[in-house]
Amino acid sequence: MSNLVSALDKATDSSGIAVIEEMGLQGMITLRGDLSAESVKIASTSVTGVEMPAQNMANHAGASGICWMSTDELLILCPYDGVADTLAKMHKLLGDTHSLAVDVSDARACLRVSGPNAREVMAKLAPVDLAPEGFSVGMFRRTRLAQVAAAFWIVDAQTFQIVCFRSNAQYVFDVLNVAAQSGSEVGFFK
Repeated sequence: MSNLVSALDKATDSSGIAVIEEMGLQGMITLRGDLSAESVKIASTSVTGVEMPAQNMANHAGASGICWMSTDELLILCPYDGVADTLAKMHKLLGDTHSLAVDVSDARACLRVSGPNAREVMAKLAPVDLAPEGFSVGMFRRTRLAQVAAAFWIVDAQTFQIVCFRSNAQYVFDVLNVAAQSGSEVGFFK
């Protein structure tokens, strides 16, 4: 049996103005369907233990959560070793509802940017207004980080969590590190 390894094997760099880290294995399920359907809501919330998020929001508790991806798509977060069971429960709860729930855990990577300058590091790379009054805790965006597609949300005032394609994980880690180089503070959000 092979050893399971995340995209960057939990690489971390704390040498700059923010800590950049690959978070390791994370269970992720894409759920497509009518988000107003009761069975979709129940299937999502019962397996994660969190409330259904509003548009452009993410609700999470530890390794479990729900991220609003679009008008007909959610990203369900769960412990990596529980994806198969979570998916089976979701399929049972969805029943005959027109929907699609698929394990995307091994196709994605999760990274984290943290520290007092995390917002500034993210703002250098994403075409999103990250001013504190416009992007607060729990807010979620699908966008780009430099040249690649990514999604991220703000966990707390100093922490962003990022989801990107596994094949782009090294690139995202590297551009975050460049944006977080010592001495690169802009001081825009102070």
